[in-house]
Amino acid sequence: MILMKDIIRDGNPVLRKVAKPLTFPLSEHYQNLAKEMMEYLVNSQDPKIAKKHQLRAGVGLAAPQVGESVQMASLLVPNDKNEIVFKETFVNPEILSESVRQACLSEGEGCLSVDKVIDGYVPRPDKLKIHYYTVSGEEKTIRLKDYPAIVASHEIEHLRGHLFYDRINKQDPFKLDEDTVVIY
Repeated sequence: MILMKDIIRDGNPVLRKVAKPLTFPLSEHYQNLAKEMMEYLVNSQDPKIAKKHQLRAGVGLAAPQVGESVQMASLLVPNDKNEIVFKETFVNPEILSESVRQACLSEGEGCLSVDKVIDGYVPRPDKLKIHYYTVSGEEKTIRLKDYPAIVASHEIEHLRGHLFYDRINKQDPFKLDEDTVVIY
């Protein structure tokens, strides 16, 4: 079971490396890692389990965040009624296209690997088309928009060695283009 002590924190060089692609079939090690990453997200969104194990709630977890510099990320995205709207583990994801229109979360973003609050809007594409493989090796191409697209972008950027605050405008953290979609 992955716990908060297992999450790599900002400053560790693994978070700034470009993760290596995985080959199929995935080894038992990487299949278990995918299972444990998703299990962390499920547990972190369950108030009783999260409290018991002192887990910070998460909607995404990338392999570099647990010390594995490989292209794998799990996403468990709820809507405002806590119903899961997207659940998947991406292996070797690639963004095929993204909208010009940007979106951001009204409260900004956080990250399990970043312990401090970093204020500012984090503009990202409002829509993404993503090609990836499932843990079992099935090839998929999907389109995401709004909150699920933001989460996917955040996790895929972990695999490229980027953190969310890299996208915050350094001069004016709350400045946005006028057509940016703000998600509340």
